[in-house]
Amino acid sequence: MLPPDLKKTQDMVLQTFGDGWASECMPALLRQPSTCYAASVDGRIIGFACYDATAPGYFGPVGLIPEMRGKGIGSALLLETLHGMKEAGYGYAVIGWCDDAMDFYAKTVGAIPIPGSEPEHTVYSRMLRF
Repeated sequence: MLPPDLKKTQDMVLQTFGDGWASECMPALLRQPSTCYAASVDGRIIGFACYDATAPGYFGPVGLIPEMRGKGIGSALLLETLHGMKEAGYGYAVIGWCDDAMDFYAKTVGAIPIPGSEPEHTVYSRMLRF
């Protein structure tokens, strides 16, 4: 991801997934080199995947615009990002908060739940509420 793409990527994340994911994505976008990967079609950002956004060693957030789901793009983003983590020296990745996507992660990369890793027992328990 190049710095000129930062605003476009953040805008897509904000419009498609909301303020929480846009805020979570920002640290990955600002890193040099970026730890946010993007998928595009004809120069239009259609998806993204990050690591080291919420906490070191955490994969995510990740998302695709709805009309591009089910085409293998999410799997490609996941694998490319995990390869980036491996190149950065990580021996494993924590998939932060996956709610209903666990089956996708299990099928794609063999991910398994970490016992006791519900969001209220992780770094997400420190999120501000209002």
